[in-house]
Amino acid sequence: MNKRITTNKKDREKAKQQKRQEKQKRKEERQSSATNSFEDMIAYVDENGRLCSSPPEVQNKKVDASEISISTPKQEESNEPKTLNGRVEHYNSSKGYGFIKDLGSNEKYFFHRSNAPAFIKEGDKVIFEIERAARGMNAVRISIIHKQ
Repeated sequence: MNKRITTNKKDREKAKQQKRQEKQKRKEERQSSATNSFEDMIAYVDENGRLCSSPPEVQNKKVDASEISISTPKQEESNEPKTLNGRVEHYNSSKGYGFIKDLGSNEKYFFHRSNAPAFIKEGDKVIFEIERAARGMNAVRISIIHKQ
């Protein structure tokens, strides 16, 4: 479709007016053909999770409360703490702390001099228990097995 080239101001105004009328006409057609009611916008979900346009049928299902089980898995509770074997990797006697390396898992545990014998030093083989502290697991109740 070829556009007509106009040089006259009156012709340009007439073309603009015609475009406005066509646009208004298309807008009215869209509004009249589409229904924008709230009911048309609602979608329903059935019991299987599928979307549908009609509300699902209400069924009165009885649920036996005795069949419902809510629980958390039981944690293993051992009254006797597990003793581990390890070796003193580092000990700073002036500051009063050190680290013990577990021989089984190669984990390192912090310990304070208050939980260890007074004559402990690096390289000693020890048995100890672990306890959760604010910054992680700590070695407690330390006993020397073999002095280095």
